Amino acid sequence: MAVQTQVNGGSAVKVDVLIVGAGAAGLMCAMTAGYRGRSVLVVDHANKVGKKILMSGGGRCNFTNLGVTPAQYLSSNPHFAKSALARYTPGDFIELVERHRIAYHEKELGQLFCDESSKQIVRMLLDECEVAGVRIETSCAVDRVTHGQSGFTVKTTRGEVHAQSLVVATGGLSIPSMGATGWGYELARQFGHDVLPTRAGLVPLTLSGKHQEHYQDLAGVALPQVSVSVGKHAFRAGMLFTHRGISGPAILQISSYWHTGDDLRVDLSPELQAGDWLVAQRAARPAAELKNVLGDLLPKRLAQRLCEHWLGNRPMRQWQEHELRAMAQRLHDWPIVASGTEGYRTAEVTLGGVDTDGLSSSTMQSKKVAGLYFIGEVVDVTGWLGGYNFQWAWASGTAAGQVA
Repeated sequence: MAVQTQVNGGSAVKVDVLIVGAGAAGLMCAMTAGYRGRSVLVVDHANKVGKKILMSGGGRCNFTNLGVTPAQYLSSNPHFAKSALARYTPGDFIELVERHRIAYHEKELGQLFCDESSKQIVRMLLDECEVAGVRIETSCAVDRVTHGQSGFTVKTTRGEVHAQSLVVATGGLSIPSMGATGWGYELARQFGHDVLPTRAGLVPLTLSGKHQEHYQDLAGVALPQVSVSVGKHAFRAGMLFTHRGISGPAILQISSYWHTGDDLRVDLSPELQAGDWLVAQRAARPAAELKNVLGDLLPKRLAQRLCEHWLGNRPMRQWQEHELRAMAQRLHDWPIVASGTEGYRTAEVTLGGVDTDGLSSSTMQSKKVAGLYFIGEVVDVTGWLGGYNFQWAWASGTAAGQVA
């Protein structure tokens, strides 16, 4: 366990580096700076460290992705993440995981998960912090930050801290039930940084009106493989109908690119040419009704709903080939009209944040205030689903920790 410290209300604590936020990026920065011989204190208003790590990947933590490149990140400056990602790679973090003898596996699409528990990743980071001499204080909120010639004076709920460097690793607005706040954005603005508009990312989409009525009783119906597209962006993965709309990996991925009013299209059968298949089915099963035939291609409840509301239903022999091929085209390009998202309540990440134009891409240091750093989710860099956001946390935390 990393050393716990009590910030004494009677006399100020002096450290080289104060990190606000004990999540993935903050802990990574702390251990990196600590190993350089810097005195490091981490404070977090939450009652325990690494809450998002603990819940990620269904409790097994999708801690990185073997296919990480800058192309999997959204940012107003698509080049900003390149430097940090190149200097701390998935291989570097895997080496750390293996050194701690944490068993892991590749699930799909390069996603790496712990075999046992995400608690192992938190324990690994805390063990590294302990060896590096890092001190950690939980249930400790920051009330006020000022900056002068000697560095930063930070008033916390447990006393005052003086630090040469201040690292903001507070995350975004996603999952407020776990303590997410906009404090990092407020601090950025205090010191003259622009904060780009934020919105929920990697989040389920909602339907409304007749669009919801058509699908709401399909809640729980899952398609293991669809291709969902918005504009030039498309993702192939699973999709799930919910009581309020649609979810699943493909929907979470596309949600980061979707805006209200965008044309959302779903290929319900991306792995099979539905036209040829339907024509073949007509020859093989002429008496079978369309809903039963489609029930072999799609979940039966969904097939029935499509036939009820859009496609019609009669024996296969009564369909002309051109009708079946036109129907197949619709299945490959099915429109779903989303009205919004589930919001920060269930979003895995926050899009937008501290404008990268005000930060050094190699160190994460502010261009406006010497000694001030922003890392992780609070910055306008957001990865795809599948371990990419953790890799940004490790990489940006390391970048700052190497110089703070």
